[in-house]
Amino acid sequence: MISIGCTIPDVTCQAYLPDGRIEPLGLADYRGRWLVLFFWPLDFTFVCPTEIRAYSDLASDFEVSGATLLGTSVDSAHAHRAWVRHGLGQVKFPMLGDVSRALAQGFGVLTHSGVAVRASFIINPEGRVVSVAANDLNVGRSAQETLRLLHALQSGELTACEWQPGQSFVAAA
Repeated sequence: MISIGCTIPDVTCQAYLPDGRIEPLGLADYRGRWLVLFFWPLDFTFVCPTEIRAYSDLASDFEVSGATLLGTSVDSAHAHRAWVRHGLGQVKFPMLGDVSRALAQGFGVLTHSGVAVRASFIINPEGRVVSVAANDLNVGRSAQETLRLLHALQSGELTACEWQPGQSFVAAA
């Protein structure tokens, strides 16, 4: 798995956009901006919609925080569109289709069965990974915790384990 401090791979994928279009999106296009990228195993599954909806509900919070939110699985952008239209419901962030698995391989999250683990990456404006979290396939993540981590990392300060925006920082000794 790609680790803290690594530069993200320059991968371009077809993406299903919130307005219904499908277009290529490259990770290099987000240099100069915070980026939150999260992987889910497959569309039309059981745990994935809970995560995708949670991230979608917070999409404007990520945007206000100066971060672009992108989600991806090894399904195509066309499969993402079908899922949104037939069950998942509206999603407020681009959904990357990684059918070549280049993105999952580049981030080191591809399983032997050919799907991505549930992994979340926070990438700074220089294109370097500053946070990595990954779960086994059967356990969902907290979008709220990803947002909290983004705020903590953006602060540049020492933050306690349960720190929340607006709270004071840990004093250096």
